[in-house]
Amino acid sequence: MEKNTGNLFDHKNTAPGMRRDFLKAATLLGIGAIAAGPVNSYATAPPESKKGVGTILTKKRSLGSKKNPLVVSAIQMGCMGMHTGRGIHPDRKSMVKLIRDAADRGCDFFDSAEVYGPYVNEELVGEALAPIRNQVAISTKFGFKIGGTGGLDSSPENIRKVVDQSLKRLKTDRIDLFYQHRVDPNVPIEDVAGTVKDLIKAGKVLHFGLSEAKAETIRRAHAVCSVTAVQSEYSFMTRLPEDFIFSTLQELEIGFVAYSPLCRGLLGGTLTEYSDLNTNDIRGAWPRFQPEAIKSNIRIVEALNEFGKTRGMTSSQICLSWMLSKYPFIVPLPGTTKLSHLEEDLRAADFTLTQAEINEIESKIEKIGVVGDRYDALQQSRVEY
Repeated sequence: MEKNTGNLFDHKNTAPGMRRDFLKAATLLGIGAIAAGPVNSYATAPPESKKGVGTILTKKRSLGSKKNPLVVSAIQMGCMGMHTGRGIHPDRKSMVKLIRDAADRGCDFFDSAEVYGPYVNEELVGEALAPIRNQVAISTKFGFKIGGTGGLDSSPENIRKVVDQSLKRLKTDRIDLFYQHRVDPNVPIEDVAGTVKDLIKAGKVLHFGLSEAKAETIRRAHAVCSVTAVQSEYSFMTRLPEDFIFSTLQELEIGFVAYSPLCRGLLGGTLTEYSDLNTNDIRGAWPRFQPEAIKSNIRIVEALNEFGKTRGMTSSQICLSWMLSKYPFIVPLPGTTKLSHLEEDLRAADFTLTQAEINEIESKIEKIGVVGDRYDALQQSRVEY
């Protein structure tokens, strides 16, 4: 659990549910809110494309400190599923078009990693965004050994090697947000942060991020190099960040990027117990996506659909609007390979849920409960909570 750092966020003797209530109240009062600012705002970059930008998504969010924020679209686009872990993948040309379609519709923040593919996902993102590079932000990640026995490698030597290779694949001279993909227990986080700080001084990286890190790790890294954002799984079915890191993020003015906000498609209503998740699909090995677990967890989708009937919202839009409405420092990171799903997701920013509505849908889902852990033993060993 999070370490106590002051009276404002003193949770030592507070139950998780009460912590969530405190964070809700703190957010409504503006405590720890990250203000938007003009620095690094890609909305003001000179146009490089004849097409209109922002035809659907126009709202922005600010990640990081007020002194040096990363200002981006309120919803990011995750590109992992275009190459990794999702069964049969679409052809490259169609995915280049989809990424550009996302930019045309107002999304200016795109996420990749060297390990996706590996390598080819960064190449795809680089090709797609090269014509509009100054209008968008790109995040990518380091920290995995690729080839051989695999595992983690956040050694300074590897970080320096990865950044140069990623820059080439992304066809760019800087990476807007460079994450440590998973915390490496064999490398002190201070060494990782110090290496990225040097890369920022060199102009190769603009902002430093962590993924699936606990509060103590975040604090230690932030003391060496300012952390702009932490990326971790967060959804109606995975709410651990609320209990373990959110108060730390608010205190330190660090943004949060929520990956798998639709629980890897499950909350979007695209999966059933009969879905084939064993053919080149990483979800098939995870407890939450076993047939009996999916059959039970679909009850959450049904609750979302019922909630959305009188509000004109799909289950996906409820999931994204929920976190956008609840906390000002969150940018959801959904991924898709379909234009219809992309547009549906981006329109989620048009909705705002009241505190009463947030309480209502959370209560319904908590009564239903979630069946199955989010990861298998290996993947779980690589996250810090």
